[in-house]
Amino acid sequence: MAEKLRSWSASTLNERKPSVSAVKPVKVRRADPSGTLETDFLAVEEPLEIRLVSRSEQGVREQTVSITMRTPGREAELAVGFLFGEGIIRQPSDIDRIDKGGPSPNKGGCNIVRVFLTPDSQPSTEQLKRHFYMTSSCGVCGKASIEALAMRNVPSVAGLDLRLSKRSISKLSNRLRSSQSIFDLTGGLHAAGLFDCRGELVRIQEDVGRHNAVDKVIGEEFMLGNIPLSERILMVSGRTSFEILQKAVMAGIPIVAGVGAPSSLAVELALHFGVTLFGFCRGSGFNVYSGEERLAC
Repeated sequence: MAEKLRSWSASTLNERKPSVSAVKPVKVRRADPSGTLETDFLAVEEPLEIRLVSRSEQGVREQTVSITMRTPGREAELAVGFLFGEGIIRQPSDIDRIDKGGPSPNKGGCNIVRVFLTPDSQPSTEQLKRHFYMTSSCGVCGKASIEALAMRNVPSVAGLDLRLSKRSISKLSNRLRSSQSIFDLTGGLHAAGLFDCRGELVRIQEDVGRHNAVDKVIGEEFMLGNIPLSERILMVSGRTSFEILQKAVMAGIPIVAGVGAPSSLAVELALHFGVTLFGFCRGSGFNVYSGEERLAC
């Protein structure tokens, strides 16, 4: 299955046109003296149910592990990225196959992804508990949530010597924005991009949710067998939350940057795992919240 995942994902790497199902045309009337009736394009938002199917001597077990509102497209990558970020899968060989289906209002779309695990890859009951944090107001103790990652033996990235110049950092947001093809049509999507040490864009995904965009881009790299991403920088189009830092840590990404501010728990997590964290990356200015040693002149 590892080779199948690589072939599947590699076949769509160069796709840059927005998915037809990701945008929806609507008629709007301009609120100005002209009163012109025009066509506007909206970012589509639909639910996606991620189901995990495992086999054992007791039989086949299928269970829902997540339901998320997302922009259609890259459903398999989103599901794989999510499952990897939660520690439910660890390598491509854990996956037997991926099926997409379910009714969708959009032609050719789907709203259910089933990820079938190999018999040798059986997640524990603890892994399948919904221990991930759905909102910023869930009340979970910050210290406990960081310790939960440490208990899963997630390695620190403190020893990685990737460095990025101030000039390269200042260009990240513009390069990310200029590659947002669906945002150009709708003005209503977030993006997550992976950059190399020169600040060149390697991979980008868009979604109505920042965390979904991150899952899509990391899921694609997982399917290509590129984890850990020890020579990549993750850039997100909005604020940087604990959840986004968690996904970066799981993927072994040493540098994370955001157009907006990080949360306090994101900074704590970055400090704990040795991640360099930049915020307010707009134009030539930015803030350094952790890992200043990776900042080159």
